[in-house]
Amino acid sequence: MAATKIIDAPRNGHEMAPLNTRARGDGTHGVTIVLTAPQRNSVQSVDIPGEPDRAAWSGKMQFFLSIIGYSVGLGNIWRFPYLCQQNGGGAFLIPFMIMLVLEGIPLFLIELGMGQRMRLGALGVWNTIHPWLGGIGISSCIVTLFVALYYNVIITWVFYYLFNSFRYPLPWSTCPTNGTGFELEECAKSSETTYFWYRTTLDAAPSMDEPGGLKWWIVLCLLLSWTIVFFIVMKGIQSSGKVVYFTSLFPYIVLTIFFIRGITLRGAGAGLMHMYTPKVEKLLEPTVWLDAATQVFYSFGLAFGSLIAFGSYNTPKNNCVRDVLLVSVCNAVTAIYASVVIFAILGFKATVNVDRCVASNTDILVKNALLPFKNASSEDYDSVMQKINGTEFEALHLSECSLSKELDNAAEGTGLAFIVFTQAIVELPGAPFWAVLFFTMLLSLGLGSQIGILEGMLCTLFDIDIIKRVKKQHVTGVVCLFCFIVGFIFCTGAGEYWLKMFDSFAGTIGLVVVALMEMIAVIFIYGHERFTEDIYQMTGYRPGVYWQMTWRYIGPVIMVCILVSSIVFMVIRNPTYGAWNAEKGIVEQKDYPNWVMGIALAMILAGVLPMPIVFLMRSFQCLKVDLDIHQGSIRRNETTASTKEMIDNDDDNLSPDMPPQDLLAATRFTIGDFEVSCSFTYPQNNLSSKTHALPTTC
Repeated sequence: MAATKIIDAPRNGHEMAPLNTRARGDGTHGVTIVLTAPQRNSVQSVDIPGEPDRAAWSGKMQFFLSIIGYSVGLGNIWRFPYLCQQNGGGAFLIPFMIMLVLEGIPLFLIELGMGQRMRLGALGVWNTIHPWLGGIGISSCIVTLFVALYYNVIITWVFYYLFNSFRYPLPWSTCPTNGTGFELEECAKSSETTYFWYRTTLDAAPSMDEPGGLKWWIVLCLLLSWTIVFFIVMKGIQSSGKVVYFTSLFPYIVLTIFFIRGITLRGAGAGLMHMYTPKVEKLLEPTVWLDAATQVFYSFGLAFGSLIAFGSYNTPKNNCVRDVLLVSVCNAVTAIYASVVIFAILGFKATVNVDRCVASNTDILVKNALLPFKNASSEDYDSVMQKINGTEFEALHLSECSLSKELDNAAEGTGLAFIVFTQAIVELPGAPFWAVLFFTMLLSLGLGSQIGILEGMLCTLFDIDIIKRVKKQHVTGVVCLFCFIVGFIFCTGAGEYWLKMFDSFAGTIGLVVVALMEMIAVIFIYGHERFTEDIYQMTGYRPGVYWQMTWRYIGPVIMVCILVSSIVFMVIRNPTYGAWNAEKGIVEQKDYPNWVMGIALAMILAGVLPMPIVFLMRSFQCLKVDLDIHQGSIRRNETTASTKEMIDNDDDNLSPDMPPQDLLAATRFTIGDFEVSCSFTYPQNNLSSKTHALPTTC
């Protein structure tokens, strides 16, 4: 029988390989299927692809808490308050909210919506949209691996501080002394909390070229971190879904406790006024808007593949639009709420430091007979200080006691969590209790985000057919063991320097490129009309002008601006890292060694190159494209009763008494967003072998 003629239909890259892959002797291979999208006129007619036995959330609350735990992370605590303070105080909320609406929410819905529509991980989603886009999922997985490597190191440091928080007095409250009873010079030149961080915790090396050996206490804490993460994610959402009730809710309880305590402290009002007093003139600086866009992008955890994975575990009729709006509002409110708590307590710390400074100056003035007694009023003190000129000020070794200057010394990242805030905790009555609360909160925030990061990566791995055959516990164990071993570079004296390098290079450009390609893939290749229809079919809500404008124009432009500016700043500003100088007791900026910059460049390329490589290999047919890449999205909808055994590979069960006549087999498949029906003729003398079936109509 001659090959069936291909049905005329517009070709859009979704043509499938020949259905019957064995030659029939005439040089032909059966029929080529050209897929056409089914007509859908109502919400009820939606047909959702994906794995029918895919894991699912046990309830709406579990999904919502998992998303919150993933999106609300350490950046809300130690990055957003710093950005507010540096970029115009309360005025920074204006660009932040604008970028949230124009960039964060639209891309958030793309990832969550595509995951829910396809019911696949990142690799499966982009392969299903078009095989040439498979590199997006690979790039996302590689960048996620880099971030997971160093993110768990932060959890490691939190564990170390948490264990030391049970000591009284807190070990970072005083400087250690030498044999003669004097404070160690390194601690005396810096501060108690700074010394504990750089010397006791990290045993910091002078540079990345001299890393020193492994620090056994950090190695043990890293082992503990990866062990806990493994047991949480080893069974997917069946195990991690139970933990999120703690990791998502506990930080809000702690923040509320700190809020109640913070606003009652002396100086809290000054801290809040300093932070939220709007400096509108700052809005004219482009870097402020860039910082707002970057903060929104990273605070949502976009482009990691985690949101796609979380969405894929939803039911087909879940209202993902409502989820996106709720999580976005919760994320923004949490960042603002955390900022209030942080600066209320930092205001208290600044006030205490100013009081100490004034007391020290008063003692000097009394000794030099410039003040009559120590208990002089603040008016008398101010009057005397105003009469002292610059030369006398330096000769008397007086200090400038300024509340605004103290508040301007705010830090971000590890500096805020492990140096500045720990100093504030020391000043609180019952300091160990507050330290335990604070670091338990950081631990829960870190674990919540790490669970999401790993879930996105593992979900992508399980889109690969070979890995699907292995138990998830085994794959998770191998991944965690690999990350633990690679994590040894963070356990040396240069561990913090490596972490900052990973943070600056591994998870920046790669993620932005992935996010930009995701937008292009969904809106311009998959089609914004089609995606709009998908949202309508799933939720009953049809995205309007706001969504169309942000998806098609505004969002991509913002992502391009972030990408270009990131590359420009990386080139213009010579990349440096802060190295600890033990002799001076300060952090000095040093240039990255050339070999380290080579590693940084390799990480950037590893996160970006899979996209063009897969595109070129599949477009030139160097990489086989067959049904396997769509395997997760193929589902048989209907099979005729007389031939069900043949389709299900149960040919041995065929009845020997079956009449000797040709059989007509019919089956209907859903492949991605397309539907195909095929019929086959089985000659009477070849009933036992379906390889000789003759496809007649598709």
